[in-house]
Amino acid sequence: MFEGQNDKMNEIIDEMGDGHISGSAKNPLREDAFDLSEKEKIEMIRKDFAHILHTLGMDLTDDSMKGTPLRVAKMFVKEIFGGLNPERKPKLSTFDNNYKYGEMLVEKNITVYSTCEHHLLPIVGKAHVAYISKGSVIGLSKMNRIVEYYAKRPQVQERLNMQIVQALQEALGTEDVACIIDAKHLCVNSRGVSDTASSTVTSEFGGRFKEDSIKRELLDYIQLDTKFE
Repeated sequence: MFEGQNDKMNEIIDEMGDGHISGSAKNPLREDAFDLSEKEKIEMIRKDFAHILHTLGMDLTDDSMKGTPLRVAKMFVKEIFGGLNPERKPKLSTFDNNYKYGEMLVEKNITVYSTCEHHLLPIVGKAHVAYISKGSVIGLSKMNRIVEYYAKRPQVQERLNMQIVQALQEALGTEDVACIIDAKHLCVNSRGVSDTASSTVTSEFGGRFKEDSIKRELLDYIQLDTKFE
């Protein structure tokens, strides 16, 4: 009986992974996630990844392969999963809206490089972030940096939308923030169904962006095809 229950549970877990379903709006981190230093994490991952490659039958004495475990460990800790470390969160300095600009501000086509937490394969696409000031404004580059920060971790696209919006709402002191992401998931494109043409669009709308007219205005801005020469 227990074996049947375990098989059913494994099927459910696999379906959640293949369907890219997230069980939480927060990344599933343990309480002791930062007890180890980055140097200690790199060394442990180096050993673990060397074991994976060895199990796969790779010759780690080969000149091309012998440095791979360390390269991967550094990449995990310092680069593609660097956003797990709260010390890397960008400081979201805001300024008074002295120009009294009351329309929406849209930063579109922000490059997204993230990693699917179900298969650890890349998510690559564009984010469009917008807000309507209630007295404060934020530097444009900070919007790019907050996208990058939350993208650099094992991630689910829907959660990424929410985290970007919530961070900017807190910094700007307004609910009027929105984020739309259009991205390709290599866990869909390169494995499983292997659909190379599809992409995934997700959104999070706060405050006035829930209104149909404001939402429509944002979508019109995103569809602008401005030529820069």
